[in-house]
Amino acid sequence: MAKAVEFVKINKRFPGAHVLKDISFSVEEGEVHALLGENGAGKSTLLNILHGVYPEYEGDVLLHGKKVVFRDPNQAIVEGKISKVHQETLVVKDLTVGQNVTLGYEPKKGLLIDFGKMHREVNAILEELNCTFKSETLVATLTSGQMQMLAIARALYHHSTIISLDEPTASLTFREVDALFEVIRKLKKNGVTVLYVSHRLEEIFQICDRASILRDGQYITSLNIKETTHEELIHAMVGRDVAAVASRLRPSPQTDEVVLKVENLTGLDDKFRNINFELHKGEILGFYGLVGAGRTEIMRGIFGADRLMGGTVTIHGKKIPASWNTTKALREGGIGLIPEDRKTQGFLNLSTNAENVAISSLEKYMTGIFTDEKKKIKNAERYFEEMDVHPRRVDYLTVNMSGGNQQKVILARWMSTEADIIIFDEPTKGVDVAAKAEIYRLMEDMVAEGKSLIVVSSELPEVMGISDRIIVMHEGDITANLTDKNDFVEDTLLKYAIGGNQDA
Repeated sequence: MAKAVEFVKINKRFPGAHVLKDISFSVEEGEVHALLGENGAGKSTLLNILHGVYPEYEGDVLLHGKKVVFRDPNQAIVEGKISKVHQETLVVKDLTVGQNVTLGYEPKKGLLIDFGKMHREVNAILEELNCTFKSETLVATLTSGQMQMLAIARALYHHSTIISLDEPTASLTFREVDALFEVIRKLKKNGVTVLYVSHRLEEIFQICDRASILRDGQYITSLNIKETTHEELIHAMVGRDVAAVASRLRPSPQTDEVVLKVENLTGLDDKFRNINFELHKGEILGFYGLVGAGRTEIMRGIFGADRLMGGTVTIHGKKIPASWNTTKALREGGIGLIPEDRKTQGFLNLSTNAENVAISSLEKYMTGIFTDEKKKIKNAERYFEEMDVHPRRVDYLTVNMSGGNQQKVILARWMSTEADIIIFDEPTKGVDVAAKAEIYRLMEDMVAEGKSLIVVSSELPEVMGISDRIIVMHEGDITANLTDKNDFVEDTLLKYAIGGNQDA
Protein backbone atom coordinates (compact mmCIF):
# COMPACT_ATOMS: atom_id res chain seq x y z
CA MET A 1 0.00 0.00 0.00
CA ALA A 2 1.27 3.49 -0.86
CA LYS A 3 2.37 5.81 1.93
CA ALA A 4 0.36 8.98 2.46
CA VAL A 5 2.66 10.42 5.15
CA GLU A 6 6.17 9.47 6.12
CA PHE A 7 8.18 10.99 8.97
CA VAL A 8 11.94 10.50 8.65
CA LYS A 9 14.19 11.23 11.66
CA ILE A 10 12.11 14.18 12.87
CA ASN A 11 13.71 16.22 15.66
CA LYS A 12 12.21 19.33 17.24
CA ARG A 13 13.79 21.45 19.94
CA PHE A 14 12.42 24.28 22.02
CA PRO A 15 14.59 26.37 24.39
CA GLY A 16 15.80 23.92 27.01
CA ALA A 17 13.80 20.96 25.69
CA HIS A 18 14.36 18.27 23.04
CA VAL A 19 10.69 17.52 22.34
CA LEU A 20 10.90 15.10 19.40
CA LYS A 21 13.82 12.69 19.02
CA ASP A 22 14.42 10.91 15.70
CA ILE A 23 10.73 10.17 14.99
CA SER A 24 10.35 7.83 12.00
CA PHE A 25 7.16 6.02 10.90
CA SER A 26 4.65 6.08 8.04
CA VAL A 27 0.89 6.30 7.53
CA GLU A 28 -0.67 4.46 4.60
CA GLU A 29 -3.10 5.99 2.14
CA GLY A 30 -6.77 5.49 2.98
CA GLU A 31 -6.24 4.21 6.54
CA VAL A 32 -7.47 5.49 9.88
CA HIS A 33 -4.25 5.76 11.86
CA ALA A 34 -4.23 6.47 15.60
CA LEU A 35 -1.47 8.61 17.11
CA LEU A 36 -1.20 7.66 20.78
CA GLY A 37 0.85 8.62 23.81
CA GLU A 38 0.68 10.24 27.21
CA ASN A 39 0.16 13.99 27.53
CA GLY A 40 3.50 15.52 26.67
CA ALA A 41 4.62 12.57 24.53
CA GLY A 42 4.99 14.81 21.45
CA LYS A 43 1.79 14.06 19.50
CA SER A 44 0.68 17.68 19.12
CA THR A 45 4.18 18.85 18.21
CA LEU A 46 4.46 16.22 15.48
CA LEU A 47 1.04 17.16 14.06
CA ASN A 48 1.99 20.84 14.17
CA ILE A 49 5.03 20.05 12.05
CA LEU A 50 2.84 18.15 9.57
CA HIS A 51 0.35 21.03 9.39
CA GLY A 52 2.97 23.77 8.94
CA VAL A 53 2.61 25.35 12.40
CA TYR A 54 6.28 24.61 13.14
CA PRO A 55 8.21 25.06 9.88
CA GLU A 56 11.61 24.75 11.59
CA TYR A 57 12.66 21.21 12.50
CA GLU A 58 15.22 18.56 11.65
CA GLY A 59 14.41 15.60 9.41
CA ASP A 60 12.02 15.10 6.50
CA VAL A 61 8.26 14.94 6.02
CA LEU A 62 7.14 13.10 2.88
CA LEU A 63 3.63 13.30 1.41
CA HIS A 64 2.80 10.60 -1.12
CA GLY A 65 6.53 9.99 -1.50
CA LYS A 66 7.62 13.63 -2.03
CA LYS A 67 9.45 15.76 0.53
CA VAL A 68 7.50 18.85 1.67
CA VAL A 69 8.23 21.80 3.93
CA PHE A 70 5.26 24.01 4.75
CA ARG A 71 5.93 27.51 6.02
CA ASP A 72 2.44 27.90 7.51
CA PRO A 73 -0.91 26.05 7.87
CA ASN A 74 -2.38 27.86 4.86
CA GLN A 75 0.28 26.37 2.58
CA ALA A 76 -0.34 22.93 4.10
CA ILE A 77 -4.08 23.27 3.33
CA VAL A 78 -3.72 24.67 -0.21
CA GLU A 79 -0.66 22.82 -1.49
CA GLY A 80 -0.49 19.77 0.75
CA LYS A 81 -4.26 19.12 0.92
CA ILE A 82 -3.88 18.57 4.68
CA SER A 83 -6.48 19.78 7.20
CA LYS A 84 -6.84 19.55 10.95
CA VAL A 85 -10.06 19.22 12.97
CA HIS A 86 -9.26 20.65 16.40
CA GLN A 87 -10.60 19.41 19.74
CA GLU A 88 -12.09 22.86 20.37
CA THR A 89 -13.74 23.49 17.01
CA LEU A 90 -12.69 26.88 15.68
CA VAL A 91 -15.79 28.67 14.41
CA VAL A 92 -17.25 32.16 14.16
CA LYS A 93 -20.68 31.68 15.70
CA ASP A 94 -22.19 34.85 14.24
CA LEU A 95 -21.60 33.62 10.67
CA THR A 96 -23.39 30.92 8.69
CA VAL A 97 -22.08 27.40 8.18
CA GLY A 98 -21.12 28.23 4.59
CA GLN A 99 -19.20 31.32 5.64
CA ASN A 100 -17.31 29.28 8.25
CA VAL A 101 -16.51 26.42 5.87
CA THR A 102 -15.12 28.77 3.21
CA LEU A 103 -13.66 31.43 5.55
CA GLY A 104 -10.64 32.98 3.86
CA TYR A 105 -11.22 30.95 0.69
CA GLU A 106 -14.67 32.25 -0.36
CA PRO A 107 -15.70 31.87 -4.04
CA LYS A 108 -15.74 35.28 -5.71
CA LYS A 109 -17.75 36.96 -8.41
CA GLY A 110 -15.49 39.83 -9.32
CA LEU A 111 -14.57 41.54 -6.07
CA LEU A 112 -17.62 40.26 -4.21
CA ILE A 113 -18.31 36.93 -2.53
CA ASP A 114 -20.46 34.61 -4.65
CA PHE A 115 -22.89 33.48 -1.93
CA GLY A 116 -24.96 31.40 -4.34
CA LYS A 117 -21.95 29.32 -5.37
CA MET A 118 -20.78 29.12 -1.75
CA HIS A 119 -24.06 27.66 -0.52
CA ARG A 120 -24.35 25.22 -3.47
CA GLU A 121 -20.85 23.83 -2.92
CA VAL A 122 -21.11 23.65 0.88
CA ASN A 123 -24.60 22.10 0.80
CA ALA A 124 -23.30 19.39 -1.56
CA ILE A 125 -20.58 18.53 0.98
CA LEU A 126 -23.02 18.61 3.92
CA GLU A 127 -25.36 16.28 2.03
CA GLU A 128 -22.45 13.90 1.42
CA LEU A 129 -21.79 13.92 5.18
CA ASN A 130 -25.49 13.25 5.93
CA CYS A 131 -25.73 16.50 7.92
CA THR A 132 -29.17 17.74 8.93
CA PHE A 133 -28.19 21.43 8.77
CA LYS A 134 -27.58 23.65 5.74
CA SER A 135 -24.93 26.06 4.52
CA GLU A 136 -27.31 28.92 5.32
CA THR A 137 -27.69 27.82 8.99
CA LEU A 138 -26.28 30.13 11.65
CA VAL A 139 -23.40 28.38 13.46
CA ALA A 140 -24.60 29.61 16.88
CA THR A 141 -27.56 27.20 16.59
CA LEU A 142 -25.40 24.07 16.08
CA THR A 143 -24.57 21.38 18.66
CA SER A 144 -20.98 20.34 19.44
CA GLY A 145 -21.36 17.31 17.17
CA GLN A 146 -22.64 19.43 14.29
CA MET A 147 -19.69 21.80 14.72
CA GLN A 148 -17.35 18.81 14.34
CA MET A 149 -19.13 17.95 11.09
CA LEU A 150 -18.69 21.57 10.00
CA ALA A 151 -14.94 21.26 10.60
CA ILE A 152 -14.82 18.07 8.51
CA ALA A 153 -16.87 19.82 5.78
CA ARG A 154 -14.22 22.56 5.81
CA ALA A 155 -11.52 19.96 5.18
CA LEU A 156 -13.49 18.44 2.31
CA TYR A 157 -14.08 21.90 0.82
CA HIS A 158 -10.31 22.16 0.48
CA HIS A 159 -10.25 18.69 -1.15
CA SER A 160 -7.97 17.49 1.65
CA THR A 161 -6.64 13.97 1.22
CA ILE A 162 -5.17 13.87 4.75
CA ILE A 163 -7.25 14.92 7.77
CA SER A 164 -6.14 14.84 11.41
CA LEU A 165 -8.75 14.66 14.17
CA ASP A 166 -7.64 15.81 17.65
CA GLU A 167 -9.86 14.34 20.42
CA PRO A 168 -12.90 14.72 18.13
CA THR A 169 -15.42 13.04 20.47
CA ALA A 170 -14.54 14.87 23.70
CA SER A 171 -17.79 16.88 23.74
CA LEU A 172 -20.07 14.64 21.68
CA THR A 173 -23.12 12.57 22.61
CA PHE A 174 -23.20 8.83 21.85
CA ARG A 175 -25.40 9.48 18.81
CA GLU A 176 -23.04 12.19 17.52
CA VAL A 177 -20.05 9.83 17.99
CA ASP A 178 -21.81 7.18 15.90
CA ALA A 179 -22.52 9.75 13.19
CA LEU A 180 -18.87 10.89 13.24
CA PHE A 181 -17.62 7.32 12.91
CA GLU A 182 -19.90 6.76 9.91
CA VAL A 183 -18.36 9.82 8.26
CA ILE A 184 -14.82 8.60 9.03
CA ARG A 185 -15.62 5.21 7.45
CA LYS A 186 -16.99 7.01 4.38
CA LEU A 187 -13.84 9.16 4.14
CA LYS A 188 -11.69 6.04 4.35
CA LYS A 189 -13.74 4.38 1.61
CA ASN A 190 -13.13 7.43 -0.58
CA GLY A 191 -9.36 7.13 -0.08
CA VAL A 192 -8.92 9.91 2.51
CA THR A 193 -6.23 9.28 5.13
CA VAL A 194 -7.28 10.03 8.71
CA LEU A 195 -4.89 10.64 11.61
CA TYR A 196 -6.85 10.08 14.82
CA VAL A 197 -5.73 11.36 18.25
CA SER A 198 -7.75 10.18 21.25
CA HIS A 199 -7.25 9.01 24.84
CA ARG A 200 -10.39 6.87 24.65
CA LEU A 201 -8.99 3.45 23.83
CA GLU A 202 -12.40 1.92 23.09
CA GLU A 203 -12.68 4.36 20.16
CA ILE A 204 -9.30 3.31 18.82
CA PHE A 205 -10.43 -0.32 18.65
CA GLN A 206 -13.71 0.71 17.06
CA ILE A 207 -12.52 2.98 14.26
CA CYS A 208 -8.74 2.69 13.66
CA ASP A 209 -6.68 0.32 11.48
CA ARG A 210 -3.24 0.93 13.02
CA ALA A 211 -1.74 2.92 15.87
CA SER A 212 1.66 4.55 16.26
CA ILE A 213 2.79 5.23 19.83
CA LEU A 214 5.04 8.02 21.09
CA ARG A 215 6.59 8.16 24.54
CA ASP A 216 8.73 10.99 25.92
CA GLY A 217 9.25 12.39 22.42
CA GLN A 218 10.37 9.08 20.94
CA TYR A 219 8.69 6.67 18.54
CA ILE A 220 7.98 3.34 20.25
CA THR A 221 6.11 1.12 17.78
CA SER A 222 3.21 0.81 15.32
CA LEU A 223 0.58 -1.86 15.95
CA ASN A 224 -2.25 -3.38 13.94
CA ILE A 225 -5.37 -2.76 16.01
CA LYS A 226 -6.98 -6.10 15.14
CA GLU A 227 -3.89 -7.92 16.39
CA THR A 228 -3.37 -6.12 19.71
CA THR A 229 -5.05 -5.62 23.11
CA HIS A 230 -5.86 -2.70 25.43
CA GLU A 231 -3.09 -3.83 27.77
CA GLU A 232 -0.49 -3.94 24.99
CA LEU A 233 -1.39 -0.42 23.82
CA ILE A 234 -1.25 0.98 27.36
CA HIS A 235 2.07 -0.69 28.09
CA ALA A 236 3.53 0.77 24.88
CA MET A 237 2.28 4.24 25.83
CA VAL A 238 3.46 4.40 29.43
CA GLY A 239 6.17 1.74 29.61
CA ARG A 240 4.44 -0.09 32.43
CA ASP A 241 1.11 -1.72 33.23
CA VAL A 242 -1.59 0.76 34.25
CA ALA A 243 -5.20 -0.12 34.92
CA ALA A 244 -7.25 1.44 32.12
CA VAL A 245 -10.40 1.39 34.23
CA ALA A 246 -10.77 3.43 37.39
CA SER A 247 -10.88 1.21 40.46
CA ARG A 248 -10.66 1.93 44.17
CA LEU A 249 -7.48 0.63 45.76
CA ARG A 250 -8.59 1.22 49.36
CA PRO A 251 -11.81 0.78 51.34
CA SER A 252 -14.12 3.79 51.29
CA PRO A 253 -13.73 6.07 54.36
CA GLN A 254 -17.29 7.42 53.94
CA THR A 255 -19.21 8.32 57.11
CA ASP A 256 -22.85 9.23 57.79
CA GLU A 257 -21.98 12.88 58.41
CA VAL A 258 -23.64 15.17 55.81
CA VAL A 259 -21.23 17.90 54.66
CA LEU A 260 -23.30 19.23 51.74
CA LYS A 261 -27.08 19.31 51.30
CA VAL A 262 -28.74 20.60 48.13
CA GLU A 263 -32.47 21.33 48.32
CA ASN A 264 -34.86 22.24 45.47
CA LEU A 265 -32.07 23.78 43.39
CA THR A 266 -33.43 25.28 40.16
CA GLY A 267 -31.34 26.95 37.47
CA LEU A 268 -32.01 29.75 35.04
CA ASP A 269 -33.60 28.88 31.67
CA ASP A 270 -34.95 25.63 33.16
CA LYS A 271 -31.63 23.81 32.60
CA PHE A 272 -32.26 21.88 35.83
CA ARG A 273 -35.06 21.90 38.38
CA ASN A 274 -35.78 20.85 41.96
CA ILE A 275 -32.44 19.12 42.46
CA ASN A 276 -32.08 17.42 45.85
CA PHE A 277 -29.13 15.36 47.14
CA GLU A 278 -26.66 15.00 50.01
CA LEU A 279 -22.90 14.47 50.10
CA HIS A 280 -21.29 12.64 53.04
CA LYS A 281 -17.89 13.08 54.59
CA GLY A 282 -15.27 10.90 52.90
CA GLU A 283 -17.62 10.06 50.02
CA ILE A 284 -16.93 10.13 46.28
CA LEU A 285 -20.31 10.90 44.73
CA GLY A 286 -20.51 10.32 40.97
CA PHE A 287 -22.78 12.30 38.64
CA TYR A 288 -23.47 10.61 35.31
CA GLY A 289 -25.53 11.70 32.31
CA LEU A 290 -25.32 12.40 28.61
CA VAL A 291 -24.19 15.74 27.17
CA GLY A 292 -26.88 18.30 27.96
CA ALA A 293 -28.15 16.56 31.10
CA GLY A 294 -27.44 19.65 33.21
CA ARG A 295 -24.70 18.25 35.44
CA THR A 296 -22.16 21.03 34.80
CA GLU A 297 -24.81 23.71 35.27
CA ILE A 298 -25.74 22.25 38.68
CA MET A 299 -22.12 22.21 39.82
CA ARG A 300 -21.54 25.79 38.68
CA GLY A 301 -24.75 26.76 40.50
CA ILE A 302 -23.63 25.04 43.72
CA PHE A 303 -20.25 26.76 43.47
CA GLY A 304 -21.87 30.14 42.86
CA ALA A 305 -20.42 30.62 39.38
CA ASP A 306 -23.92 30.74 37.80
CA ARG A 307 -27.07 32.40 39.13
CA LEU A 308 -29.92 30.25 40.43
CA MET A 309 -33.68 30.68 40.29
CA GLY A 310 -34.25 29.04 43.67
CA GLY A 311 -33.21 26.49 46.25
CA THR A 312 -30.61 26.31 49.00
CA VAL A 313 -27.12 24.90 49.47
CA THR A 314 -26.21 23.89 53.05
CA ILE A 315 -22.51 23.46 53.84
CA HIS A 316 -21.58 21.98 57.22
CA GLY A 317 -24.97 23.06 58.55
CA LYS A 318 -24.78 26.64 57.20
CA LYS A 319 -27.64 27.34 54.79
CA ILE A 320 -26.87 29.54 51.76
CA PRO A 321 -30.02 30.60 49.86
CA ALA A 322 -29.89 30.93 46.05
CA SER A 323 -30.46 34.68 46.39
CA TRP A 324 -27.00 35.33 47.84
CA ASN A 325 -24.83 32.46 46.71
CA THR A 326 -21.52 33.69 45.27
CA THR A 327 -18.21 32.00 44.54
CA LYS A 328 -16.74 33.95 47.50
CA ALA A 329 -19.43 32.69 49.90
CA LEU A 330 -19.12 29.12 48.66
CA ARG A 331 -15.32 29.17 48.65
CA GLU A 332 -15.27 30.47 52.21
CA GLY A 333 -17.72 27.70 53.06
CA GLY A 334 -15.17 25.15 51.88
CA ILE A 335 -16.13 24.24 48.30
CA GLY A 336 -13.71 24.08 45.37
CA LEU A 337 -14.50 23.50 41.68
CA ILE A 338 -12.25 21.97 39.04
CA PRO A 339 -14.16 23.00 35.89
CA GLU A 340 -14.82 20.95 32.77
CA ASP A 341 -13.16 23.51 30.49
CA ARG A 342 -9.82 23.92 32.23
CA LYS A 343 -8.28 26.03 29.43
CA THR A 344 -10.82 28.88 29.67
CA GLN A 345 -12.09 28.51 33.26
CA GLY A 346 -9.42 26.58 35.17
CA PHE A 347 -6.36 28.83 35.21
CA LEU A 348 -4.95 32.19 34.12
CA ASN A 349 -3.26 31.73 30.74
CA LEU A 350 -0.58 34.37 31.25
CA SER A 351 0.36 33.23 34.78
CA THR A 352 2.96 30.78 36.01
CA ASN A 353 2.22 27.53 37.81
CA ALA A 354 3.12 29.11 41.17
CA GLU A 355 0.69 31.99 40.59
CA ASN A 356 -2.12 29.69 39.44
CA VAL A 357 -1.69 27.40 42.45
CA ALA A 358 -1.86 30.40 44.80
CA ILE A 359 -4.72 32.35 43.18
CA SER A 360 -7.52 30.99 45.41
CA SER A 361 -5.65 31.38 48.71
CA LEU A 362 -3.69 34.63 48.33
CA GLU A 363 -4.23 35.56 51.98
CA LYS A 364 -1.79 32.75 52.94
CA TYR A 365 1.08 34.42 51.07
CA MET A 366 0.77 37.96 52.38
CA THR A 367 3.56 39.81 54.13
CA GLY A 368 1.95 43.04 55.25
CA ILE A 369 0.02 44.40 52.27
CA PHE A 370 2.20 42.60 49.71
CA THR A 371 2.21 39.03 48.44
CA ASP A 372 5.37 37.07 49.19
CA GLU A 373 6.54 35.39 45.96
CA LYS A 374 8.84 33.05 47.87
CA LYS A 375 5.88 31.67 49.84
CA LYS A 376 3.97 31.08 46.59
CA ILE A 377 6.90 29.24 45.07
CA LYS A 378 7.52 27.11 48.18
CA ASN A 379 3.82 26.11 48.30
CA ALA A 380 3.72 25.15 44.62
CA GLU A 381 6.98 23.18 44.89
CA ARG A 382 5.49 21.16 47.75
CA TYR A 383 2.46 20.09 45.70
CA PHE A 384 4.46 19.54 42.51
CA GLU A 385 6.63 17.06 44.41
CA GLU A 386 3.63 15.37 46.04
CA MET A 387 1.62 15.14 42.79
CA ASP A 388 4.52 14.29 40.45
CA VAL A 389 3.94 17.25 38.10
CA HIS A 390 6.05 17.41 34.91
CA PRO A 391 7.95 19.51 34.15
CA ARG A 392 8.56 20.21 37.83
CA ARG A 393 8.95 23.94 37.22
CA VAL A 394 6.75 26.31 39.19
CA ASP A 395 7.93 29.24 37.02
CA TYR A 396 6.54 27.59 33.87
CA LEU A 397 3.40 29.05 32.23
CA THR A 398 0.51 26.68 33.01
CA VAL A 399 -0.88 27.09 29.49
CA ASN A 400 2.27 25.38 28.14
CA MET A 401 1.79 22.27 30.32
CA SER A 402 0.16 19.07 29.01
CA GLY A 403 -3.53 18.51 29.81
CA GLY A 404 -2.91 16.06 32.65
CA ASN A 405 -0.39 18.32 34.32
CA GLN A 406 -2.65 21.37 33.92
CA GLN A 407 -5.30 19.38 35.78
CA LYS A 408 -2.82 18.71 38.59
CA VAL A 409 -2.01 22.43 38.82
CA ILE A 410 -5.71 23.25 39.28
CA LEU A 411 -6.04 20.47 41.85
CA ALA A 412 -3.00 21.83 43.72
CA ARG A 413 -4.74 25.22 43.84
CA TRP A 414 -7.72 23.79 45.73
CA MET A 415 -5.54 21.61 47.94
CA SER A 416 -3.75 24.84 48.94
CA THR A 417 -7.04 26.21 50.30
CA GLU A 418 -9.15 25.05 53.25
CA ALA A 419 -11.72 23.51 50.85
CA ASP A 420 -12.89 20.09 52.04
CA ILE A 421 -15.58 19.63 49.37
CA ILE A 422 -14.09 19.41 45.87
CA ILE A 423 -16.16 19.18 42.68
CA PHE A 424 -14.38 17.50 39.76
CA ASP A 425 -16.16 18.22 36.45
CA GLU A 426 -14.88 15.75 33.81
CA PRO A 427 -11.56 15.34 35.70
CA THR A 428 -9.81 13.17 33.09
CA LYS A 429 -11.15 14.73 29.88
CA GLY A 430 -8.29 14.72 27.35
CA VAL A 431 -5.95 13.09 29.90
CA ASP A 432 -3.82 10.02 29.17
CA VAL A 433 -4.13 6.73 31.04
CA ALA A 434 -1.11 7.27 33.29
CA ALA A 435 -2.31 10.72 34.37
CA LYS A 436 -5.80 9.26 34.95
CA ALA A 437 -4.38 6.67 37.34
CA GLU A 438 -2.50 9.44 39.18
CA ILE A 439 -5.65 11.60 39.48
CA TYR A 440 -7.64 8.63 40.83
CA ARG A 441 -4.90 8.02 43.42
CA LEU A 442 -5.03 11.66 44.48
CA MET A 443 -8.82 11.41 44.85
CA GLU A 444 -8.42 8.45 47.20
CA ASP A 445 -5.79 10.35 49.18
CA MET A 446 -8.16 13.30 49.54
CA VAL A 447 -11.12 11.30 50.89
CA ALA A 448 -8.74 9.42 53.23
CA GLU A 449 -7.82 12.84 54.67
CA GLY A 450 -11.51 13.58 55.34
CA LYS A 451 -12.41 15.54 52.22
CA SER A 452 -15.56 14.81 50.19
CA LEU A 453 -15.70 14.73 46.39
CA ILE A 454 -18.30 15.09 43.64
CA VAL A 455 -17.13 13.63 40.32
CA VAL A 456 -19.02 14.57 37.15
CA SER A 457 -18.06 12.21 34.34
CA SER A 458 -19.33 11.14 30.93
CA GLU A 459 -17.09 8.06 30.99
CA LEU A 460 -18.98 5.04 32.33
CA PRO A 461 -15.90 3.03 33.44
CA GLU A 462 -14.67 6.07 35.38
CA VAL A 463 -17.90 6.91 37.19
CA MET A 464 -18.56 3.23 37.99
CA GLY A 465 -15.03 2.55 39.19
CA ILE A 466 -14.34 5.59 41.37
CA SER A 467 -17.75 6.34 42.95
CA ASP A 468 -19.28 5.24 46.26
CA ARG A 469 -22.68 6.32 44.97
CA ILE A 470 -23.95 7.48 41.55
CA ILE A 471 -26.63 10.05 40.71
CA VAL A 472 -27.88 9.82 37.12
CA MET A 473 -29.42 12.78 35.26
CA HIS A 474 -31.50 13.28 32.15
CA GLU A 475 -32.37 16.69 30.68
CA GLY A 476 -32.17 18.59 33.97
CA ASP A 477 -33.78 15.98 36.23
CA ILE A 478 -32.32 13.35 38.58
CA THR A 479 -33.57 9.98 37.32
CA ALA A 480 -31.68 7.67 39.71
CA ASN A 481 -29.68 7.62 42.94
CA LEU A 482 -27.71 4.36 42.96
CA THR A 483 -26.33 3.31 46.35
CA ASP A 484 -25.77 -0.41 45.64
CA LYS A 485 -22.60 -1.15 43.68
CA ASN A 486 -24.37 -4.15 42.13
CA ASP A 487 -26.39 -1.54 40.21
CA PHE A 488 -23.23 0.05 38.80
CA VAL A 489 -23.79 -1.58 35.40
CA GLU A 490 -23.44 0.16 32.03
CA ASP A 491 -26.88 -0.86 30.76
CA THR A 492 -28.52 0.31 33.99
CA LEU A 493 -26.82 3.72 33.98
CA LEU A 494 -27.57 4.26 30.29
CA LYS A 495 -31.23 3.36 30.84
CA TYR A 496 -31.56 6.13 33.43
CA ALA A 497 -29.41 8.55 31.39
CA ILE A 498 -31.79 8.37 28.42
CA GLY A 499 -34.87 9.04 30.52
CA GLY A 500 -35.75 5.86 32.45
CA ASN A 501 -36.67 6.54 36.09
CA GLN A 502 -35.59 4.57 39.12
CA ASP A 503 -38.91 5.24 40.84
CA ALA A 504 -41.06 4.22 37.89
